[in-house]
Amino acid sequence: ELYSALTNLTHNAARYTADDGHITIEAVFAEGVFRLSVMDDGEGIEPVHLPRLTERFYRADESRSSETGGTGLGLAIVKHALARHGAWLDIESELSVGSAFHCYFPLERVVRSSQRQTG
Repeated sequence: ELYSALTNLTHNAARYTADDGHITIEAVFAEGVFRLSVMDDGEGIEPVHLPRLTERFYRADESRSSETGGTGLGLAIVKHALARHGAWLDIESELSVGSAFHCYFPLERVVRSSQRQTG
């Protein structure tokens, strides 16, 4: 489920970033949470669309539906998958600069490799 969420975020970044653009995946422990981010220097998203991006079937630009594919379900699925694990999604974007999708996990939900039990 979390693999699917991360896959969706990286596919979206690739879909909306130019061939010579950049996509960064970052993992950080900070401020009592584990943050996993997918960031790109793509076209960005208009601010008016940001609050609705995780709604089912919502598409920021209907005119691109046939160009980029997709159903408008991806970010809704990401949001719900994260919620099932006590995590949440924060989206930042600026037109012509790019977007950042941050997944926040409470530390009590994160198992570090040194804490894993071996059997």
